[in-house]
Amino acid sequence: MKKFETFTGIAAPLAIRNVDTDMIIPKQFLKTIKREGLGVHLFDEMRYLDDGSENPDFVLNKPAYRKAQIIVAGDNFGCGSSREHAPWALNDFGISVIISTSFADIFYNNSFKNGMLPIRVDQETLDKLMDDAERGANARLTIDLENQTISGPDGGSVHFDIDPFRKHCLLEGLDDIGLTQQKADKIETFEDKQKASQPWLFG
Repeated sequence: MKKFETFTGIAAPLAIRNVDTDMIIPKQFLKTIKREGLGVHLFDEMRYLDDGSENPDFVLNKPAYRKAQIIVAGDNFGCGSSREHAPWALNDFGISVIISTSFADIFYNNSFKNGMLPIRVDQETLDKLMDDAERGANARLTIDLENQTISGPDGGSVHFDIDPFRKHCLLEGLDDIGLTQQKADKIETFEDKQKASQPWLFG
């Protein structure tokens, strides 16, 4: 997993409450276990018309937001079924940060495990960031995870809270496998002791 670094990116406003995981990536696209290629189906039912053409009214189809890296969303983002394909699709599109007042727990946890930063803010802060995101080509926010700040295009900055362990994992690029690999020496020592005391387990 890549280390999460400070960056400035385009923020897309998605002022919709209760965006569920089926809206993020509809069930018909869950047949793959690959993380690549899902971005084209992100928000499929809102992003495309019945004939398959792009819906020009959907935010990510607008020229200013086609390369958005941040989504500023309504309350309770990621609710619904617990599909890991949801953060995969967001990641594949290029989204690194989602800002909302609240997230569904499973989606929130899955986001961190896939190198994406979900940021909880209060409603007043969300309203301000939503206003910033609606500036089109100037809708750029700077996310500084180390200092836990979001800076807007007008130079203003707000602080956000995050669990210290999750922050550490993102900054160091550690998923569950990476965390396990950090304990490789202890694992090897345990295995050596077990081989010596219970050799029949190892054939």
